[in-house]
Amino acid sequence: MFVLQFVVALLIAVCLVAAVQSWKNTRRQWKLREARQQFQRRREWLEADFLKIAQGSGKPRGLVWEDLEFHDDVAFARDKSTNQLRALVAITIRFSAVEGGAMEEVEAVGNLKAATAVFTYDGRVWRAEGRTVFNLNPAETIQHYRGTLEVLD
Repeated sequence: MFVLQFVVALLIAVCLVAAVQSWKNTRRQWKLREARQQFQRRREWLEADFLKIAQGSGKPRGLVWEDLEFHDDVAFARDKSTNQLRALVAITIRFSAVEGGAMEEVEAVGNLKAATAVFTYDGRVWRAEGRTVFNLNPAETIQHYRGTLEVLD
């Protein structure tokens, strides 16, 4: 009789753990879906914020952000240390040299540059911080930072 009660209690405990885990997974998927939708709704504003911040950053030194093209695809990743979501968007940048600066004589300044724009979701809203990963597309960025980023696609 005692063994039967123990087995029943154990089964109930296992079912409760499974139910809680299932609920957590469902909730996580719902939050991710909501975050993706919010990013798509706010994307134009986020892109404008990104450009404004990047242009004012003074980086790369000696260059001015002339033009910026955002590509359509977005890769979503999770920062393993903060649990925050990141949206990574491929961009193409055209720089010019600061007038009178050291880069003014460099011919390659006007060449288009490939990079990735990084956006951060704090659990409520997406933010543009002007963070740029040069010479890597979003998939390469996730691969390069695989120790800190986890792909969500």
